[in-house]
Amino acid sequence: MHKFTHILPKKILYWYDNNKRLLPWRVSIYSKNVQYYRILSEFMLQQTQVKTVIPYFKNFIKEIPSLKILSQTNENKILKLWEGLGYYRRARHLHLTSKMLIKNYNGVLPKDYNLIMKFPGIGNYTANALLALVYNKPTIALDVNVKRVFSRILNKDEKKINFDELINNNKKKLFKSKNRNKDFAEALIEFGALVCRPKEPRCVNCNIKKNCKYFKSKNKFKKKLNLKTIEKSYDIFCYLNQKNKKIALTKTNNLGFLNKSNLPMIKAQSKKANNKNWNFLCNYKSFISNKKLNINLYYKFSNKLPLQFNWYKFEKNNEFIPTFTKNIFKRLSKLF
Repeated sequence: MHKFTHILPKKILYWYDNNKRLLPWRVSIYSKNVQYYRILSEFMLQQTQVKTVIPYFKNFIKEIPSLKILSQTNENKILKLWEGLGYYRRARHLHLTSKMLIKNYNGVLPKDYNLIMKFPGIGNYTANALLALVYNKPTIALDVNVKRVFSRILNKDEKKINFDELINNNKKKLFKSKNRNKDFAEALIEFGALVCRPKEPRCVNCNIKKNCKYFKSKNKFKKKLNLKTIEKSYDIFCYLNQKNKKIALTKTNNLGFLNKSNLPMIKAQSKKANNKNWNFLCNYKSFISNKKLNINLYYKFSNKLPLQFNWYKFEKNNEFIPTFTKNIFKRLSKLF
């Protein structure tokens, strides 16, 4: 095996001790808040950058300061606090996880990997992260950052590396400092995010470059990024009550909004679409994650509420409404 397993823990931890970011969820494993902070932050950090999560995390723990209170909180309040962070399924999974922990485990996260994997929204990465960060277990959370560090040190395509085998075969060497398993797991993620970056890695400032085959190689392995943008077209139909300045919303799962109040959407040119009785307002572009949306916006004034719809006042702000929908509201407001 490549000798990097001997030197990696010491060098990575040295770098981490001198360069780690001060993040609000990084508390001692002896802190009473460690479990709640780590569970919350891991859910928030799924598919979202650290700098984006920080203000949401701070506001969330201010409003909901403990796991027990989270389990008792109304879902609408949780979604309202999550508003703008995206991927709202995570918020629901977090809420369900808190309820399961309180009901079945007296509010204490299990120390068993297989039990943690049974909670909604928790996969291999999050389970290993929580075991390391909450209980100092000798596990490595394999996210894109950690995989990139190992891939570059070996100068191999990630697809050709069996990461589980790599870690299991070198566990004793990787986890030399047993009291710092948590730090080592987090240091790898931090190092990959700040130094061994996907673009323009900071090799000059890297303290493991002497042991890195990527740095030494003249023909450096270049990973091709697959960042395809998915383009979709939708017709959106809006029932408006002009007198009371209301809009009709219905429950929808379009674009991952998961049964929340939203506007009815039909794929453009669908057989189900019938635009003859509607007024065309505008066409515009919108982005959600890696989806580029081409939106045709239609409206009609009506005093009669369609089935399975509810009226919603434009100025109302105490219910969770996706940011995507709020942007549509702005376009519709000119009609009043």
